[in-house]
Amino acid sequence: MRPLLALSNAIDALNEKIGYVCNLLVLLACLVSAANAMIRYAFNDSSNGWLELQWYMFAILVMFGSAYTFKRNEHVRVEIFYLTLSERGQLWLDMIGTLFFLIPSCLLLAYLSWPFFMQAYSVGETSANAGGLIRWPIKFVIPAGFVMLALQGVSEVIKRIAALQGYVTIDAKYERPTQ
Repeated sequence: MRPLLALSNAIDALNEKIGYVCNLLVLLACLVSAANAMIRYAFNDSSNGWLELQWYMFAILVMFGSAYTFKRNEHVRVEIFYLTLSERGQLWLDMIGTLFFLIPSCLLLAYLSWPFFMQAYSVGETSANAGGLIRWPIKFVIPAGFVMLALQGVSEVIKRIAALQGYVTIDAKYERPTQ
C-alpha cells in the first residue's frame, strides 16, 4: 500500500502546484481584462490577442483547476443521500463513483479531444481574428485537463482504499490522508 500512497502523494503534489498556478492565473486574467478594457475605452484601441489571452487563461483555469478542486474536496456533490451514509459508506460511494464514472468519463473525453488538438497542431492553427493567437496550444489543454482530473481520481481511489483498509484516515476538509 505504501507505493500506492506514494503515487497518490505525487499526483496530489503535482495538482497542488498546478492549482497554485491556476490561482495566479485568476489574478493575471483580472489584470489583463482590466487593462484591455482601460485601453479600449481610454485610447480607443484594442487587441484581439489580449482578448483571446483572457479566454485562454480562463480555459486553463477551468480544465486544470478541476483536478485541484477535486483534490481539495471542493467540487460539487449532491449530498442529500451522501450525508446519511456512515464514513465507510461515504468512502465506498466516493470510490465507486470515481472508479466507474469519473475516471472512465475523463479518459473518454481525453481520447475524443486528442484528434481535435492533433488536427489543430498539424496545420499550425491560428486565430482567424487579426492579431489573434495560435490555437493549438489551448486545444492541448482539453485532453491534458481531462487526464489530470483522471489522475486525481486515481489518487482519490488510492486514498479511499487505504482508508477502508485502516492504513490512513481522511481529513474531510482537504481530503488528505493522515497516518
